Amino acid sequence: MSDVLPHPLRDEIRIEAVLHALADPMRLRMVRELDRIGTGVACGAIDLPITKSTRTHHLRTLREAGVIHVRPDGTSRITTVRRTDLDALYPGMLDAILKAER
Repeated sequence: MSDVLPHPLRDEIRIEAVLHALADPMRLRMVRELDRIGTGVACGAIDLPITKSTRTHHLRTLREAGVIHVRPDGTSRITTVRRTDLDALYPGMLDAILKAER
């Protein structure tokens, strides 16, 4: 699994795509947990009540919006929040969304 997935460059990340991606409760839950962990984790490491295909769909949506970065690592894909990019583009936005009442 050495395929590198496409990610938008920092200047290609659009607020509309980020907000759309984070509007889904399951994707928001995923990003909250990834941000809480703080380091990259394998996509299956976060316990979620969804199927593998649904998880893949959510991760793809987040990646294509520029919210997360996914990199291959052996047979796994390691996922991290693109906090540096999002904070540079939209200061305070990610913190506000992640800390909002559930």
